[in-house]
Amino acid sequence: MKVIILAGGRGTRLAEETEVTPKPMVEIGGRPMLWHVMSCYSRYAINEFFVALGYKGEVIKRYFLDYHKLSRNLRVDLATGAVDAGESECEDWKVNLIDTGMDTNTGGRVKRMEQFVSGETFMLTYGDGVSDVNLDKLLKFHRSHGRIATVTAVRPQARFGSLALDGDVVTGFAEKSQLGEGWINGGFIVFEASVFRYLGGDNSSLETDTLKELAQAGQLVAYRHDGFWQCMDTIRDKALLQKLWQDGEAPWKVQG
Repeated sequence: MKVIILAGGRGTRLAEETEVTPKPMVEIGGRPMLWHVMSCYSRYAINEFFVALGYKGEVIKRYFLDYHKLSRNLRVDLATGAVDAGESECEDWKVNLIDTGMDTNTGGRVKRMEQFVSGETFMLTYGDGVSDVNLDKLLKFHRSHGRIATVTAVRPQARFGSLALDGDVVTGFAEKSQLGEGWINGGFIVFEASVFRYLGGDNSSLETDTLKELAQAGQLVAYRHDGFWQCMDTIRDKALLQKLWQDGEAPWKVQG
């Protein structure tokens, strides 16, 4: 199973970080968000990734070019420049880094990946969101209904708690809940190869063009996920994900 990860946007709502770093490379627990996204798939032995690059794509390329070398112990002879690399355990991932244009929209980026996944069922997600969704169950659900696409529907955490009122009297406080808002597209999408008939050029949007058209054709089904999901759109989101990781309470973390 191949996975396309959209990682080419400018991340303007996280401008404090993305002026120098593309959003998928913003770190949580010392690892880029993109690594965390890949880990969500790797826990289900899905290890072949096609990363759609755009804004500051060279930063992502440089990270993966150096990944194996920098994950190992090194012995450097300063006099000769000789380097001996020790043993290391690296993730068994195949990472394909594909330039899809600086300003290409999401639908256009997926269209540009057609040659790499043509004729296959494939998965797709965004480079800024993690979840504990069971991908085995997601894929089984997708295959059960025979449609072109399955999107994982999630309910984001409500931004604020709510007041319980009796007239004008406050009787209690409700904590912020993962069920505080309606269902939204959480990524972690499964597509059949026939989806490329619904994808347009570089200016097309995956969300407002392709998924909308699939829905109108009765070819889009939602897999409801009531568990953890969190994107990293803002500094507040980053702080939340960082705290979960530091506290050992990150639901998406692969336990080893």
